[in-house]
Amino acid sequence: MLRMYLLQIWFGLSDEGTEDAIYDSYAMRSFLSLNFMTEQVPDATTLLKFRHLLEEHNLCKGLFEDIKARLEKAGFMMHGGTIVDATIIQSTPSTKNRTGERDPEMHQTKKGNQWYHGMKAHIGVDAGSGHVHSLTGTAANEHDITEEHNSSGKTTMSFTEIQDTPALKRETKSRATNIFRKSNTKSAANRRN
Repeated sequence: MLRMYLLQIWFGLSDEGTEDAIYDSYAMRSFLSLNFMTEQVPDATTLLKFRHLLEEHNLCKGLFEDIKARLEKAGFMMHGGTIVDATIIQSTPSTKNRTGERDPEMHQTKKGNQWYHGMKAHIGVDAGSGHVHSLTGTAANEHDITEEHNSSGKTTMSFTEIQDTPALKRETKSRATNIFRKSNTKSAANRRN
């Protein structure tokens, strides 16, 4: 079941799609070590129950970390840099529920000229191999740069998509001003000597 679940994640398949793909693909059957003479493919409902069981017992993160460690040990992951990006996961802004309130973990954010309500998934990907090595979730109003340190892993270089925001412009201007002041102070000291 675990291998079937991994195939579903790696290929982005639905429960039924995973079951069908295993019947169609010899490579997937080989990965699952299935012999159609003696065994059959677990059905989509069994995969769904297995996934819910993993989620219920919070085993997904540990499983993810174990697979990442095994890939690193086998030399399949490079550590030359990390690409960090965020994607918005929308939720309904409706208050038509039992409590009559919005989900407190969800917030609004503006991307381009459109407003979204939901969360952000910040994803860290190894620049060399393309393997995902970290994933964090935040409210949608969190800026991408705030999660870069959580998603960049142990790398020497990090590439993050940053959009211009007033706060970021102020921080950049402040850093540039401090650098300029330090260089002017050094220049003045050198002129005196």
